[in-house]
Amino acid sequence: MGCLMVEITAGSFEEAKRIARTLVEERLAACVNLLRGLGSIYRWKGRVEEAEETLLLAKTTEAALPALSDRVRALHSYACPCIAAWPIEGGNPDYLAWIEAECVGPGARQHGSHAAPGGGGD
Repeated sequence: MGCLMVEITAGSFEEAKRIARTLVEERLAACVNLLRGLGSIYRWKGRVEEAEETLLLAKTTEAALPALSDRVRALHSYACPCIAAWPIEGGNPDYLAWIEAECVGPGARQHGSHAAPGGGGD
């Protein structure tokens, strides 16, 4: 099973926090970082738009990604929320093992819970 970093954007910090908490509580992500003050310029329905958003960076697994994506879409206020995943190619083996142990999405095998690395997961 591989670990992933998932980028999600939200229209407000409160929405981002609600989504992040749900993903961690439901064990679809081991950790979600919230970065306020993200400026976005994008094309939507033929127009160039600008918005301030909050960026969520979720650490999860390949097995949990489909359920994480479904859950974000269900919780999100956007018609087409950004949910983009990249493989984590390397890093601290203990941290990567912690992500795998904490994410128990559909199809993922249960590893049991470990103490958060570094006293808080990040």
